[in-house]
Amino acid sequence: MRDFALAPPTTTAPLTGGLADSVFDTALREPNTPQLARRPDPAKQVWTQVTAAELRDEVVDLAKGFIASGISPGHRVAIMARTRYEWTVLCYALWSVGAEVVPIYPTSSRDQVAWILADSQCSAVVVEDEQGLMTVGSVCTSLPLLRNVWQLDDGAMPQLVELGRTVPTTTVDSMRRIVLPDSAAVIAYTSGTTGHPRGCALSHRSLASPCDTLLAGWRHTAAPPGVQPTVLAFLPFSHVYGLMIQGLCLRGGLLMGHEPDLSGEALSSALLSFRPTYLYAVPSVFEKIYKNFLRAAQKAGRGALFERAVGTARDFATAVERQRLGTGSGPGFDLRLQHALYERTVYRKLRAALGGRVCGAVSGGSPLNRELALFYSGIGILVHDGYGLTETSGGVTAQPVGREKFGTVGQPLPGTEIRVAGDGEIMVHGTSVFQGYVNDDAGTREALRGGWLATGDIGRLDTEGYLTITGRKKDIIITSSGKSVAPAALEQRLRMHPLVHQAVIVGDNRPCVGALITLDPDFLAHWRASLALQEDTPHRQAREENALREEIGRAVAAANSTVSRSESIRVFRVLAEPFALSNGLLTPSMKLRRDAIVRHYAFEIDAMYQARTRSSRPNAAAEELAHWDDSDNVFR
Repeated sequence: MRDFALAPPTTTAPLTGGLADSVFDTALREPNTPQLARRPDPAKQVWTQVTAAELRDEVVDLAKGFIASGISPGHRVAIMARTRYEWTVLCYALWSVGAEVVPIYPTSSRDQVAWILADSQCSAVVVEDEQGLMTVGSVCTSLPLLRNVWQLDDGAMPQLVELGRTVPTTTVDSMRRIVLPDSAAVIAYTSGTTGHPRGCALSHRSLASPCDTLLAGWRHTAAPPGVQPTVLAFLPFSHVYGLMIQGLCLRGGLLMGHEPDLSGEALSSALLSFRPTYLYAVPSVFEKIYKNFLRAAQKAGRGALFERAVGTARDFATAVERQRLGTGSGPGFDLRLQHALYERTVYRKLRAALGGRVCGAVSGGSPLNRELALFYSGIGILVHDGYGLTETSGGVTAQPVGREKFGTVGQPLPGTEIRVAGDGEIMVHGTSVFQGYVNDDAGTREALRGGWLATGDIGRLDTEGYLTITGRKKDIIITSSGKSVAPAALEQRLRMHPLVHQAVIVGDNRPCVGALITLDPDFLAHWRASLALQEDTPHRQAREENALREEIGRAVAAANSTVSRSESIRVFRVLAEPFALSNGLLTPSMKLRRDAIVRHYAFEIDAMYQARTRSSRPNAAAEELAHWDDSDNVFR
């Protein structure tokens, strides 16, 4: 077993109360500091700043309404809404009265909502719109403890404020001051990729710990000197990563705006109008931004120029990385000259598309592809890849400033210890580790072993303590020949191709590894339009399909180049529809439901493998395996 830990931070003061205290402390210390930004009219993209004092007053007024409604310390209140301004005010108002927040994805199904509300024994729930109200209403009869349902789009907040007019402000102060650091602040439910979601009890201390550590060591990277860092929050606050971003902003004096619409058009518009200095996202967002850059360049007839610029960016970032890690001398004269040329003609235009002020970023949720990290670093946006999970309140590792090593998720945060067990499982110990699963003592005992959290993730630590994530234990595929394959790296590499939207590796008890692939609809339309085929020829469709087979075949070949032959993809199938929430193949946090996908596409998977074995003789295993030399490209 290997372990690694950095020294505890020396500049982080111990938490003495609850998370809501930061709102009140900032308002007392710097009342005019802009804390949040909101858009009265989202269509106009005009942002209005909310000062620390104004935010505190809103939180107090809303907290009074909760008190008047019977919400008291220990009560659990669910918030079922997108990432919007009201979410933050609601959250801190509930923490001000000692209540526990239960985040629920607004896209959750009726059964998921019923399970979470019942399992957490919620006293109340705040929904965003009529759809949410109908979902909660359809399960209310099975929830005897649920007393209040408030709808944001039907005036819930003004109604609560009016209800609390007669409650003294001192009552809020008294309730806030009795909140202890180890009191539960959030009951965050896991994605539920297998079985029911489980509620993780996260304390005020565990949520504050990674935020304060990151602020102490990394805040200066979020904006140029003398400039207040600004962050556009668009990841769901229903996920612990989103909650960590909210905590970082409010505890660290970063100006935070909200964008509830995750569509490409809405997000692009918000980035251009809000102009953040720092970007928090997940790998799929960074992948999508890159593909949008590529598609725009190709549409403008500059695809070849863009690809040369991408190559130079990666080469430049690789040389810089070697220099900072002490394994190289840095970019040579010719490379610096090329990079400077593309900086004037390409890179600054790419940064302008993100608002023009982004100077750095963080990627979380899953590991970021090394080539993608090199690209962003090469165009002037250094992405710090990190690692965390719901049970650790978010942050576990981060890239050390000035010692970033792409392809890893960095080193353990100061005060956090990591071990890699003999079977490769990552174990974590530290302040941010959760208190346990709600109503699941057996699950808690299984996860917490002598104070160490068994994460279920597998990885490795290098000699300098950098952690590389290789996958999830439960996702490991074992072929009929006994070969163990971690699917994450192959799936990540497949998604780097512009046409590939999603990828799932299969192969349990099969002769080889296979892949189910869905296509990016935007890039597919662009790709079809760019094909040099005559419009009305009778064989156009067949020629187009053949070209698509070849293109996806190249994506598979590129992925296979990163693994051994026994781990490579030999068969694949392109599916007609994506894995989505609507068909039950994604979790609300957009994770793949692998077991459900395998069941759903059992016929297609069987057909994919049978297509390559029809010519083999029965019971001739050696001859059968000889047929798996080339990737199959069967399309559905």
